[in-house]
Amino acid sequence: MYAAAAAAIAVNVTGLTASGAMADAPTPIVTDGVWGIDFAGGTLHTVERGASGDRFVVARTVSADGTSAGERVGYGYADPFADGSHLEYVPCDAGDCVPLRNAGNGHQTRFHVSSSGTQRAEIRTGPSSGHWNEEPSVTGGRFVDVTGNFYVYNAASTGKQYVDYASPFRYASLRLTRSITAASVWGTRLWTANAAAGSVSALDLKKKQVVETIAVGAPCSVKELQAIGRWLYWNCGPAGAAGVYDHTTKRKITVPSGPALVGDGYLVQHDRAAGKLMLTDFHTGAAAPAREIAELPAGNTADQRRLTWSVDKFGGDIAYVGGDNAVHVVQSGVPAQPLGKIDSDLAASDFSVKSTTGSQIWNSTWQLNKPAHWTFTVKDVLGRTVRTIKSEAPGTEPVVGWDGRTDDGAWVFSGKHRWTLTATAADGGGTYTTSADIGVYEAQHGFHDLGNSAHGDLMTLNSSGVLSTHFGNGAGAFPSKTSGSGWPAGTRAVPFGDTGKDRCAELLVRMPNGELRRYTGKCGGGYVPHSSHLVLGTGWGQYDVLTSPGDLNSDGRSDLIARQTTTGDLYFYAGTADGKLAARVKIGTNWKTYGRITGAGDLTGDGKADLLAHDRNGFLWRYDGLGNGRFAPRQQVFSDWGRSYNTVIGVGDISGDGRADIVVRDSAGNLYRNNGNGKGSFSGRVKLAAGWQTYKGIF
Repeated sequence: MYAAAAAAIAVNVTGLTASGAMADAPTPIVTDGVWGIDFAGGTLHTVERGASGDRFVVARTVSADGTSAGERVGYGYADPFADGSHLEYVPCDAGDCVPLRNAGNGHQTRFHVSSSGTQRAEIRTGPSSGHWNEEPSVTGGRFVDVTGNFYVYNAASTGKQYVDYASPFRYASLRLTRSITAASVWGTRLWTANAAAGSVSALDLKKKQVVETIAVGAPCSVKELQAIGRWLYWNCGPAGAAGVYDHTTKRKITVPSGPALVGDGYLVQHDRAAGKLMLTDFHTGAAAPAREIAELPAGNTADQRRLTWSVDKFGGDIAYVGGDNAVHVVQSGVPAQPLGKIDSDLAASDFSVKSTTGSQIWNSTWQLNKPAHWTFTVKDVLGRTVRTIKSEAPGTEPVVGWDGRTDDGAWVFSGKHRWTLTATAADGGGTYTTSADIGVYEAQHGFHDLGNSAHGDLMTLNSSGVLSTHFGNGAGAFPSKTSGSGWPAGTRAVPFGDTGKDRCAELLVRMPNGELRRYTGKCGGGYVPHSSHLVLGTGWGQYDVLTSPGDLNSDGRSDLIARQTTTGDLYFYAGTADGKLAARVKIGTNWKTYGRITGAGDLTGDGKADLLAHDRNGFLWRYDGLGNGRFAPRQQVFSDWGRSYNTVIGVGDISGDGRADIVVRDSAGNLYRNNGNGKGSFSGRVKLAAGWQTYKGIF
């Protein structure tokens, strides 16, 4: 999507410093000349000379109070190239100037002229990135308006107006080609003049349909429009009537005629006869008498907008080039509207981290109506903040790229999260907050998760030798499954953890002959006996319990618990870095009193894996993991509970609340779910299914 001929018009910073930037400089900004200026979103774009003497388009951020400016960053070469191509120039008092249009979000537009004299609109989405080869080759090009990702320009050679969209992350096929009329874009609305006197319409550019038509009170078919939030400025030509329509109050405000640039609640004009910049405040609903804000000589150019002076329509500042060639910034003194969003370009509501290579991450942007400091946070399903991203400096476009990792660089758990963007206006004028759910997949798997989400899954083996994985849906049920056949009677499966780096949980299987195998995780696929696996050893038939509680010794790897049939002794097998199991360690004696023992994940919210044991009298006990491969003394969870239960499985989170649950089957074949409360206990049972007595094993 970027220009193939980038070498011809790429950002050239050799004339600046070695890093492409100059040291911070307070305003007034001293220069040896300015050949074009525009100001929007707290960013000042100018054409100036670099250290080499060549001219460049440069950008500086300006503080909200206008008292300081940041370092200068190159946005492209502005003098003629060796082949004669160059940026578009127009006559100005400095000789020839580059007409610049600043989008307010770091984007910047101008026309590039080829050696043959044809023009192509050049839309910079950053210092060295942008769109230009997609634009048509024209002559007589002129930008009408640019706001955020949307831009509008006219071409005399075609007699057409072009409207398009330049997202920094996604290419949107929005191109509209229409008849030339007065136009202005704000947010997703393109305001255009109709043939009838005073009639203007708003076209929603994303919906591509007219959503509003209003009468602004003009006695003519409007010749120029400028839309800034609630304000819609119009005029009947350079010397004709002019006014502002307040979209909030529906008031029609008369303002002075003549070339003007509109800010938030005011407009600025160059009184050449007096040699002054004059500001008209209309934010109260009526135009106040114009007042002087700066001295600016008449010069020889009739209309010097964006040549010697400019207005930040996203804030309260005005910039101009004084007789000393310095750029001066003054504040309007007019109260701005509260901070708010005018557009957003959000990535999909879910994404897989396995497809996030390079820049392919969850990229989203927002367009605010004025510069702001912002913070982006991501919380997991338990409300714990896992990632925080903050703006380095105030701006009108929060740009967020999240790769599915925590602040520590680890993968988040797959499943539902919630992001929140909170912005605070740099000028103190309000806050803006927005949030939404986002699903992250193929990141860190959850406990007992054999798919690609954080929800627990359940495995079954039937009398026909079919081993099935029933996938939890996050709503407490198992509506789908995958299966593999050919498994002999007596097969025992143990959902395990990822022993590699693909974030797919492995499956341990003890064969009837006592051989223990580790099957490579499939993230949702079915298993058959000859699926890819590693034999971990033989002689495992001595155990009547094999279960994985998760990570018991705090080394980040899943571990295994086994009970010896003859003695009832309990053993701990630590997972190793090579995906195998360390030598066993005895951690309990005579656990024969328990009919069922199951690894349960973290039941108490302390981050340590726990164990559940169901004794033959129907009592349920919890053994809290200590994080060192051992357990604290048991604690009673339920008394006289589930004497009829012949299966108890710590299945992980299947209800979607981030807490580990259990699944039980009674002697009649009914399957139930008990939701974990995150404090070591469970709610009452909920029936999930009947007829599960047909399964010879549930794991």
